[in-house]
Amino acid sequence: MLLRDQLPNIIVDSLPGPNALALLKRREGTVPNAIGCMYPCVIKRGSGAMIEDVDGNVFLDWIGGVGVLNVGHFHPKLVKAVQEQAENYFHGMFNMVTHEGYLELSEKLSKIAPVRGNEKKTFFANSGAEADENAIKVAKAVTKRPNIIVFSGGFHGRTLLTMTMTAKKAYSKGLGPFPDGVYRAEFPYLYRRPESMTEQDAIAFYVERFRMVFEESSPAELVAAVVIEPLQGEGGFIPAHIEYIKAIRKICDENGILLIADEVQTGFARCGRMFASNYWKEAGCEPDILAIAKSIAGGVPLSGVVASKELMDAVPKGLIGGTYGGNALACAAAIQVLDVIEEENLVIRAQEIGEICLKRFGKRLEKHPFIGDVRGLGAMIGIEFVKDKRLKIPNPELVTKLILEAAQKGLLIENAGTYGNVVRFLAPLVITNEQLEAGFTIMENIMNSFMED
Repeated sequence: MLLRDQLPNIIVDSLPGPNALALLKRREGTVPNAIGCMYPCVIKRGSGAMIEDVDGNVFLDWIGGVGVLNVGHFHPKLVKAVQEQAENYFHGMFNMVTHEGYLELSEKLSKIAPVRGNEKKTFFANSGAEADENAIKVAKAVTKRPNIIVFSGGFHGRTLLTMTMTAKKAYSKGLGPFPDGVYRAEFPYLYRRPESMTEQDAIAFYVERFRMVFEESSPAELVAAVVIEPLQGEGGFIPAHIEYIKAIRKICDENGILLIADEVQTGFARCGRMFASNYWKEAGCEPDILAIAKSIAGGVPLSGVVASKELMDAVPKGLIGGTYGGNALACAAAIQVLDVIEEENLVIRAQEIGEICLKRFGKRLEKHPFIGDVRGLGAMIGIEFVKDKRLKIPNPELVTKLILEAAQKGLLIENAGTYGNVVRFLAPLVITNEQLEAGFTIMENIMNSFMED
């Protein structure tokens, strides 16, 4: 049976197995401890939603490279495209020489990106953090304003600017001083709204709190852009309610502020649309600038920024670009990612997976006293664990225990959230229903055992 069709299968007595253990020991000797890893898995090969390790154990991957592998591990179309490109050339710095793959990918993304403007342009960088920084460069260059507004719970990267933008200070502790001009609004975390508030009242409350940033932190006329994730990733898989986005779009328009959608983790069919901000466009509140990365090239480092021709061409020469941005191998892979998403109907598949997960996890919500909330968009689902459903006290200890025990049974899952108390579902969209069921069974058996303890 092909690896992509297999189910989890742990063949050693305990994990990590002997070969994996030897490599993890080597890791300790040569890699900084700060690059943490709690998983007993050393990958040998991957296919679809499955990973085989160096001891022959087979794991079901519900992490997907943290949103990188929407089209799965080792998709044959991507492999072929990269091989064919490598036979011609690996790289040509786009500031110096033009290559057709960059142009084709830019044209495709400009055509489908849900940003304002009839004509759009796209340029490329290497990582999600670079995409966010370059999106901000565009906004500042166009508006001639110094400040930006980000949100509680937001994650945007680990560079100096994006560390400053990122809410969780564990990612930046001791690394200051930090850039000025980054101000934070409160994200509409509706699960944790005051108990007496209706959802509608809570949205109005969060909108008013956003307006207070202009009073307490930066005048509106000095704000270049608002940067927001349509669904927070590291923050806990929290969707931004569409009525809130409508209100922020209106405030931005009233004050000449650009709206940037950080879709590093939410893009490329993950949320039941090609981009999560397609939902914004359907509601008439699309962003001005789109920052994209992760699944854009199926595992080859690449990121991009899309905006209208008007905005892009207002940027002075020399402010954007870089050595590896739009690398030829990465562009070849990314072109195939777009084809695979279309040919395999992964936007629809994400919707199907999401419905299955919400229904299955929703049943657990009613049954298990430590599941506080189940939420998401498409196949980007978060399960929030608490110690008390009424008080909503975060339960990161239980999540850590769940992750470790699931790995021992062949299921790889990851946490998220400010308190680390959310399990995130980011399985490749090519996962089979049988593999989904196998993962559900592992999780449910572990959670049932927790209830018995």
